Amino acid sequence: MINRRKKYVLSLKQRLAKVLFVVTGVLLAAFGLKGFLVPNQFIDGGVTGISLLANHITGVPVSVWLLVFNAPFIFLGLRQIGKSFAVFTLFAVVGLSTVIFLFDFPVITHDKLLISIFGGFFLGAGIGFAMRGGCVLDGTEIIAVYINRKSVFSIGDIIMIINVAIFICAAFILGIESALYSILTYLSASKTVDFIIQGIEEYTGVTIISSKSKEIKEAITTNLKRGVTVYKGERGYGGNLYSDKEIDIIFTVVTRLEVSKVKDVVKLIDRKAFMVMNVITETNGGLIKRRPLH
Repeated sequence: MINRRKKYVLSLKQRLAKVLFVVTGVLLAAFGLKGFLVPNQFIDGGVTGISLLANHITGVPVSVWLLVFNAPFIFLGLRQIGKSFAVFTLFAVVGLSTVIFLFDFPVITHDKLLISIFGGFFLGAGIGFAMRGGCVLDGTEIIAVYINRKSVFSIGDIIMIINVAIFICAAFILGIESALYSILTYLSASKTVDFIIQGIEEYTGVTIISSKSKEIKEAITTNLKRGVTVYKGERGYGGNLYSDKEIDIIFTVVTRLEVSKVKDVVKLIDRKAFMVMNVITETNGGLIKRRPLH
């Protein structure tokens, strides 16, 4: 029998949505750069920051440096992540460089604090929308993923090390004050990226271990209108005091505003129930986004 790998192809609607995300990201990032950062000699972290520094030193347009510095990372993304990712990233970077080179944006403000906050906001929003479209506008994360696979450092550690080096260079080239404001720009951009990717709502995964798991499961599914997953587990405590060690472990996901309702229900059924809660950055499918708690 011949085994054929099944191919999953995105629908036209899904492809158009990805393109729309990328185009929106390019326009927002270009506005953040030309309307705030470039005219006031502020930088961001990552490849964008390196490009802005190179522009300050050489006078060569930022659009050129964005293409030059991102090119090796796009090639690395082709090898490490895939063709679709690399093509979308190439499209996004070329688009950003073209918009920056061809179009002028009004300089919104010369106030350093406003430049840092809102320049970072628009640039971060652009990066976030591009990532939702399946690509990146900055190759830093690609190299971080690559190094992570060959070292003991986490992706977050690698990105931090790269950005610390960039801002140290900025302190010598632009001055300490500009470097400090640029760090604020980077923090604003980073938080905006998180907001765009993760959305407004934050979810909490709740794991419940109780001898009354059946009643708790019914209360959550019937009264709170939430889905649950039941794991088969085995109790172990101290000197193995339980004669019946088998137990059902309940897992459910709710928004952070709904955690207290779950806790109240569980306490009413079993005050000795053991609960573990952890933050979940994203969910997809299920009941959580369709049926609110009452």
